[in-house]
Amino acid sequence: MAVQAPPKAERRVAPWPVSFYGTDVGKKVVMALTGLIGFGYVLAHMLGNLKIYLGESSLNHYGEWLREIGVPALPRGGFLWIGRAVLVVALILHVHAAWSLARTSRAARPSDYTKQDYVVANFASRTMRWGGVIVLLFIVYHLLDLTGGQANPDFVRGDVYGNVVASFERWPVAIFYIVANLALGLHLYHGLWSLFQSLGWSHNRFDPMRRSFAGVFAFVVTAGNISFPLAVMTGIVG
Repeated sequence: MAVQAPPKAERRVAPWPVSFYGTDVGKKVVMALTGLIGFGYVLAHMLGNLKIYLGESSLNHYGEWLREIGVPALPRGGFLWIGRAVLVVALILHVHAAWSLARTSRAARPSDYTKQDYVVANFASRTMRWGGVIVLLFIVYHLLDLTGGQANPDFVRGDVYGNVVASFERWPVAIFYIVANLALGLHLYHGLWSLFQSLGWSHNRFDPMRRSFAGVFAFVVTAGNISFPLAVMTGIVG
């Protein structure tokens, strides 16, 4: 009597989002979508902070309004914490996808890749890695400085205007913010340019327009953010 072979164990199939993310295309799409979240945030954040030029009461009122969004359906400050959670998840996915794609690209690089090939590469593209590290450090310090107050000895909870002035009156902090936002500008430019291509929205006919859009967006956000420490250092705000 023939011995029946044991049944083969069924191979577990990962859920579609997980299996899709496991592909290079999936990681590029995730990078693009999380990048969109980041682009929207940095623009809104910069525009809101422009209220510093309208005076102390205007900026502090704006900060209080952010904490009151969704009340009473949400607890006070609940909207901000939901937004922070979304940003943290988006940041983790963005960094992991970038790291994974970089490893894949490095492994696929031909052995005859020369230094000349590196030199002729786009400057923003070549600085994405170090720019990303600077931006990550900036985010951590920014939270400790103006959100939690651990890095700001004169921090007063709820006094957004006073905390900004107290932070940027320290010139090493102001210079760090300026350098970090220059790196952020390059990151935004290259990221926004690449985003359209990752989502399949690329065509020779429209490439000049999307390059211009990426440049204008990065310039506006960078100029706005850099203006805050410069305004405090020069006494325009204080």
